[in-house]
Amino acid sequence: MTALTPGLITLGAFMALVPLLRRDSTMARSFLAVVSLVFLLRYLYWRVTATLPPPHLTADAVIGYPFLLLEAASLVAVALSLLFLSRGAARIDGRAIDPHAPLIDVLICTYNEERFILERTIIGATGMEYGNYRVWVLDDGRRPWLRRLASELGCHYLARPDNHHAKAGNINHALKHVGALPERPDFVAILDADFVPRPDFLARTISLMDDASVGVVQTPQHFINPDPIQTNLAATDVWPDEQRFFFDILLPAKDAWGVAFCCGTSSLIRYAGLVQIGGFPTDSVTEDYLVTLRLKERGFNTIYLNERLTIGLAPEGLKEYITQRARWCLGLMQIVRGRSGPFSQDSKLSFIDRLSLVDAFMSWSAVYTSKVAGLMVPWLFQLFGIKAVQADLTELLRFFLPFYVWHGLSMAWLSHGRSLAMMSDVSQLIAAPAVLKAVAAGLLKPKGHKFKVTAKGGDRDRRFVEWPLLRIYGCALLITLAAIAYAFILHLRGENIAYGGLALAWSLYNALILTVVCFVCIEQPRKRKAERFDRNEPILLRQDGKWHLARLADISITGARLIDPDPPAPGSTIDCRIYGRSIAAVVVRRTTDGFAVRFEEGMDTRVHAIRAFYAGEYVRAYQGVRALPVGKALLMRLFG
Repeated sequence: MTALTPGLITLGAFMALVPLLRRDSTMARSFLAVVSLVFLLRYLYWRVTATLPPPHLTADAVIGYPFLLLEAASLVAVALSLLFLSRGAARIDGRAIDPHAPLIDVLICTYNEERFILERTIIGATGMEYGNYRVWVLDDGRRPWLRRLASELGCHYLARPDNHHAKAGNINHALKHVGALPERPDFVAILDADFVPRPDFLARTISLMDDASVGVVQTPQHFINPDPIQTNLAATDVWPDEQRFFFDILLPAKDAWGVAFCCGTSSLIRYAGLVQIGGFPTDSVTEDYLVTLRLKERGFNTIYLNERLTIGLAPEGLKEYITQRARWCLGLMQIVRGRSGPFSQDSKLSFIDRLSLVDAFMSWSAVYTSKVAGLMVPWLFQLFGIKAVQADLTELLRFFLPFYVWHGLSMAWLSHGRSLAMMSDVSQLIAAPAVLKAVAAGLLKPKGHKFKVTAKGGDRDRRFVEWPLLRIYGCALLITLAAIAYAFILHLRGENIAYGGLALAWSLYNALILTVVCFVCIEQPRKRKAERFDRNEPILLRQDGKWHLARLADISITGARLIDPDPPAPGSTIDCRIYGRSIAAVVVRRTTDGFAVRFEEGMDTRVHAIRAFYAGEYVRAYQGVRALPVGKALLMRLFG
């Protein structure tokens, strides 16, 4: 209890103070950050002065000193994140604007996506409520069917003879084309192939371009489907996608510091600025972040409009999820090594821009490396008696627990629960092998890397296992459990009794995280390509010229389920008053309380349904996330 007392006092102080604070107050956020930093420095001072092995050429020292450096680097990353989170969102919306406005070219970038994905994006893009824009499909796959689809849906089509410089090269080819037209655009909007814009996307973003110093307006990426962690842990209803912390919490905070950056899709960019920097940079596979830095050097800022104006697809499989994160990491490493890096003498970036780059670099490199090292250090003590951290559990609790409690609760409070320590560990470990490989590749060889596309769509209707990852983390879990058994059952020594409490507690936590990670590696089936959303509202049905009321239970772009005590027979055709118009549908089956329908296949119906669907509020907005439901979902997945 003596060891737990500082942590319990910290918990009580936090619970007493938080009701007095406002999340949008910079003073309150700064107070939480400063207290976290004080606890962090207290812990780090103890680590440096009281837990290091003697400075001799021993196994303890060879492991202990590098591990301390890794841990210190990860704590620097924590301190930098606290600095940027100490300010809140500076901007939440834009102003309405006259629809007869500057010309905008909307560029839809595509390579190998399926028709049903591209059709939705093009239909959404051609239905925006803005009076002066053109839509261009930039097809790096050179597919004849896509040319026909673009013509059918009333937009322009561009292809090029090669795929040089991948997405950045594709955009630059389009910029050169539109720049040669009699009427050049004033702005360009970037959309990935799977991001469907809401009708007001252009009107809301252009309203912030009145300031001539604004080069980019970035908006958040929201997703119509759960990501692999949500799906594979059966936690979709209680845990948001992993990008919610970044777009809802971190990027608004970066904007408050003036260091928001372009994230590619869902952005509006000043054409004149792009001309000045020679188009999208091609010396990083994250050309979006780099375009912000190059524009910054020319006096153009990136600002963040925190409104849900586009809806896309999160990576649907674990492999795609990891590929995406590894590409982001690789691109950041290329930027760090390039002329716009934080330590470059050729760069004209300000100090705060450079510090933001250092923050991103440390988050990828130091944090992921220390996570992996933290798995192995307990093994070394339990199996080989190597004491990298020369302290017992009681001492650790006295110095580490106050920081862990205050910082963890502060992050959860600031993020409305979107940042929970255990879930962060899971998401980081999942991607760690690929991220660490990308860190090394980007730093050692910053040039010559190919752009790896995040695949979307495909057949995902069966359960399967990501064996390469499961072998890594399954082996790590087995080694952790074997080390515990060896040290505390098979080969119990006096040293283990005296100092083993820390290694045991550490290993048990690691075993829990590794178990969850292993379950994430088991991909759960996704039955539908079109996401289905629960509803509870009355709708009108007509069959054989007669109207009657039924209740809508759930809906997707392709069909719906209705509650009706007198369901029509399967195969019959009915009219449903949905999306503000009558849509023909075929009854595909009866259910216990009603029936299910498939909407008709006509293009006119699909256009109307897609535009209405993506203009609605079907994507769940997480106002807050609570730890207990998340924990319950994990337990149900592990033991249910």
